[in-house]
Amino acid sequence: MSEAKAETATTKTAPRAKIRAPRINDESRPFWEATTRGELLVKHCTACGENHYFPRTFCPFCFSDTTEWLKCSGRGTLYTYSVTRRGEPYAIAYVTLEEGPTMLTNLIDCDFDKLAIGQAVKVKFVDTGEGSALPFFVPG
Repeated sequence: MSEAKAETATTKTAPRAKIRAPRINDESRPFWEATTRGELLVKHCTACGENHYFPRTFCPFCFSDTTEWLKCSGRGTLYTYSVTRRGEPYAIAYVTLEEGPTMLTNLIDCDFDKLAIGQAVKVKFVDTGEGSALPFFVPG
């Protein structure tokens, strides 16, 4: 996913002029470290075989603690979205990844009037400027 390297956050590429860095703990650290390398990770449960997002050590399907990190393709489908047009317009969305999990995110670098449920999207990492990157999505 080398084309998905993080870029610096600006009003052009992000839903807000200033993007805050996430609070990172031991459980989520591998996820956030991967985003700075342009990689999107989810957790895979070795007990039941389900993939899940957000990063946590136990499986929300079977409650097993035998999980491992899975590198994702970064591609998904737009499940639903909402555009806010007060102030600087931005779009929040649920994206269902090819690997199964659905994640809450933002859509960036696109014409919001041309978005459609079911549309193909791909991850684009935006650098927070504070040593981490956030996974947003663009049409594609």
